[in-house]
Amino acid sequence: MTSSPPAPRRRALTRRSLLHGGLAAGGLGLAATASGCGTPFAAGVAGTQLAPGTVTFWNLFGGGDGARLQLMLEQYEQQHGGSDALQASTFAWGNPYYTKVSLATLGDKPPDVAVAHATRATNLARAGLLTEITEEMLASVGLSSTDFTPKVWESTVLDGRAYAIPLDTHPFVLFYNKTVCRDAGLLDADDELVPIQGTEQWEAALTAAKEVTGAYGASVATVSETATPWRFFQTLYSQRNGSTPFLSDGGTELTFDEALVADTLAYLQGLTGSGLMPQATDYAGSQTLMFTGQSAFYLQGEWEITTAQSVEGLEFGMVPVPTLFDQPACQADSHAFVLPTMERTPDQFERAMGFVKSMLDQSLAWAEGGHVPAYLPALRSPEYAAMEPQSDYAEAADYAVYDAPAWYSGSGSNFENIVGAQIGLVMQGIASPEEAIASMRSQLGTYARTADPLS
Repeated sequence: MTSSPPAPRRRALTRRSLLHGGLAAGGLGLAATASGCGTPFAAGVAGTQLAPGTVTFWNLFGGGDGARLQLMLEQYEQQHGGSDALQASTFAWGNPYYTKVSLATLGDKPPDVAVAHATRATNLARAGLLTEITEEMLASVGLSSTDFTPKVWESTVLDGRAYAIPLDTHPFVLFYNKTVCRDAGLLDADDELVPIQGTEQWEAALTAAKEVTGAYGASVATVSETATPWRFFQTLYSQRNGSTPFLSDGGTELTFDEALVADTLAYLQGLTGSGLMPQATDYAGSQTLMFTGQSAFYLQGEWEITTAQSVEGLEFGMVPVPTLFDQPACQADSHAFVLPTMERTPDQFERAMGFVKSMLDQSLAWAEGGHVPAYLPALRSPEYAAMEPQSDYAEAADYAVYDAPAWYSGSGSNFENIVGAQIGLVMQGIASPEEAIASMRSQLGTYARTADPLS
């Protein structure tokens, strides 16, 4: 017998919420797939009846993540009587997804369970759109907050209360082409990358690799993309003593250390300006350079392991981004399960928590796609330790750096779009660090002065 979850805080669907929150104009991102009864829009917004006992689940996973998730969902269905046990819907990544979750919750028609990035879950919680996750709720399915990586669990906490159940950490990492690195003398006797420490060793490694490739030492996306430049910059900036959060006080203050930001930007510009890394390459182009041996290294989120594995004949490895400055750090976020605010019966609550537990129990299947398990029984298992190259960068989860909290920050946010675009311009050699900082301040200042539209 399980108890009901804490009484939810409720907010009315108001014109101010819609207009100032961008919910009316932001789009719903309805390109979706579903299993079970009904359709995503009908069930989530129009209130179409579902089969009794159906769990509704919304997510934003595409590509390899989406394929793996589908296998996990099928496992849940098999264990709970078939397709009527679950209605799973996938929506467009980023702001459109979070707009839809917010709209549905404000309209009292949310899914039972949804996926959220940890950096976006706290925004939803601050707006009263999520049910608090208590120890009692976790215990109802045999879980505890101590079952999760401490760093990840902390990312779900707002004002001392947790609002999400983490599934993973997805850090920014370093991929390396073993063939190029072997020829450049960068591998050890076990055919693994020799550890790199400091900017001098990093630049020496890139120089040796460039001599082998005849093109570049490393590659990272700089054009037609904003998240990747931000992730690379935030990784190196956070490695520096004295680095302060970009935002404070819920995003109302810009508190980054301007001198360190300028110096870090100048360092990135030096890497591309010297030809060790390309000045202008997009997301697909940056990985193609490493996959085809035109660069030894490639910087991106670990989820691109699926793409690398699909390249015939490619020998590659993955490690945490080297510590080039004072301390290890890497930009990261986490996928987590949230329970949107709604009135739940004890049975609905039990089914929702049971679904989450089923997904956590399949963490090793999820880890095959590169994500580091947040669930400690999976992370510490012999099966995960034997999983290569996944386990080779797992330590990055211990020093993950999450985006500073604000209503306009987090994965796929306006903050990342603004700051990432300016970092990209610096790496392309189009803007100076000082020009980029001035633009960041000007654009972010508008958001910092704007009240949270859902508060």
